[in-house]
Amino acid sequence: MSTSSSKITPCIWLDDQAEQAATLYVRTFAAGRIVATSRYPESSDNPSGRPRGSVLTVEFEVAGQRFTALNGGPVFTLNPSISFFVHVDTSADADRLYAALADGGEALMPLDKYPWSERYGWVKDRFGVSWQVIAGRRPQSGATIAPCLMFTGAQHGRAAEAMRLYTGIFPGGHIDSAEHYAAGEGPPGSVKHGRFVLAGQDMVAMDSHFDHGFTFNEALSLQVMCDDQAELDRYWGALAEGGEHGPCGWLKDRFGLSWQVVPTTIAEWMASTDMVARDRAFVAMLEMKKLDIAALKRAFDGR
Repeated sequence: MSTSSSKITPCIWLDDQAEQAATLYVRTFAAGRIVATSRYPESSDNPSGRPRGSVLTVEFEVAGQRFTALNGGPVFTLNPSISFFVHVDTSADADRLYAALADGGEALMPLDKYPWSERYGWVKDRFGVSWQVIAGRRPQSGATIAPCLMFTGAQHGRAAEAMRLYTGIFPGGHIDSAEHYAAGEGPPGSVKHGRFVLAGQDMVAMDSHFDHGFTFNEALSLQVMCDDQAELDRYWGALAEGGEHGPCGWLKDRFGLSWQVVPTTIAEWMASTDMVARDRAFVAMLEMKKLDIAALKRAFDGR
């Protein structure tokens, strides 16, 4: 439900802390701003069990990256299978950012000097979102934030396959680099660190052969913003091939990664000040798997 021109928007599923999370991130990162807030219908109950009229999503932007924070109830639990690389220029910047994100959270890898960076740390914040703060080594685009997909458990060894699939689906998709484990480091041929780009969105992928006890789930999904029905149909079919379709535009791909394939215009419908029209569009969406843009528009317009 993003209003950004970005094709891909990460969505963070929370119980009821979307506003608090967005406020923290906007305060912590550079160029932070709240973009839009949508609410559950006033006229009917919703599947999440959240109160009528309460906050559904908060759209926010930090350091040039758009996010959605979603209040969905205590259904899914965030884990580090998807984290966010945050590239900063100096060790002092890394120290400041790591400290802010670690406040009330948990250190996964302590902030220190590593072979790949003079200053790096992996932290889970108070809401359960994982961040890898790294000084230097920015993507070629100069982006500050890049989602990172960790292929572990049953998905281990599939990072290279995933990068090839995704870059074949999204416009301008290409793999920038793929560093593989050397003998003695990990299973030969698996990806130690891969960088790729999808529709202008910098991404990272890695295989992990350790038994982490987690894998991809709906707590962190990637929204694909579509301009028309033909584009929506194409992404819906391509991403779900070998996976499974879900409700309300959600799907899981063959790796278990969750995507939301939605029209760009859904943002203005769900954040509309016309409460009755907004409620009609939301109720119509609940009845769909693949979203029908024309039907949603008719519902919003009351036709």
